[in-house]
Amino acid sequence: MKQASLRFYAELNDFLPPERRMTDIPCPFHVSPAVRDLIESLGVPHTEVDLILASGESVGFDYVVRDGDRLSVYPVFESLDIGPLARVRPQPLRHPRFVADVHLGRLAAYLRMLGFDTLYRNDAPDEELARATSEQERILLTRDRGLLKRGAVTRGYCVRETRPRPQLAEVLERFELARLAAPFTRCLACNAPLERAAKEAVADRLPAGVGQRHEEFLECPACRRVYWKGTHYERMSRLVERMLG
Repeated sequence: MKQASLRFYAELNDFLPPERRMTDIPCPFHVSPAVRDLIESLGVPHTEVDLILASGESVGFDYVVRDGDRLSVYPVFESLDIGPLARVRPQPLRHPRFVADVHLGRLAAYLRMLGFDTLYRNDAPDEELARATSEQERILLTRDRGLLKRGAVTRGYCVRETRPRPQLAEVLERFELARLAAPFTRCLACNAPLERAAKEAVADRLPAGVGQRHEEFLECPACRRVYWKGTHYERMSRLVERMLG
C-alpha cells in the first residue's frame, strides 16, 4: 500500500480531533487521490486552505498525491507575502461581500448594520448559498463544514464562535473589516443601500410623535422601511463603537 503524510498548520487544526493536531498524519492509499479530496476527507474544507506544499513544492488542489509525499497545508495568509508560491484560493475581494447561511441571521444583521453587503434568507437552500459565492463573488459564512466542501463554493469561512456578537468580532478580525465599515448605510431588513428622505415623503410611515422629534430620515428604496436616530440608533451606535474599537 502507498502512503503519504500530511500536516495542517495554524487554525486549520481547529477542524481536527486533538490527536491529529500539529502532527504528521499518515495517509495510506491504494489509488492516488487528488490532494483536495485527501484534505477534505480529514475534515478540513477547501475554502480554509490557501497554500499546499508537496515535498516542498507548491501545488494546486488538483495535484495527484504520490507515494512518499510529505504534504504541508496552510490557512489563508492575510498579511504575509508568500511571493511566487501558488495560492489555491481566489484572490481576496477588494470590497468583501457576504452570504450567510440560515443559522446566522443575527450575524447577517450585524454585518448589514456595519454597512457590509450581506445576503440572508432563513429558507435559502444550500445550492443557492453555494452558487452565490461564484456567481456573485460572495464569501459564504457558515458553521456547516459540509456546505463549505461543496464544489461550487469558491469563497467561504467556517465561523467558530456560537454566539452572534463574538461571531461578528471573529469575522471583523478574520477579514480585516474595521477600516471598511460604513455603519447605518444599509437596510437591516433587506440589505439595500439606504437613501436620504425628506420628512414629508415618509411622514405617513412614521410612528406618532417621531415626525415632531426628528428631522433627518433614511429610507430603503427596496422595502420602503424608514430609519431615524432614535433610542434604537443610540444603542446600536454603542455596539458599533465597541466592535470597531
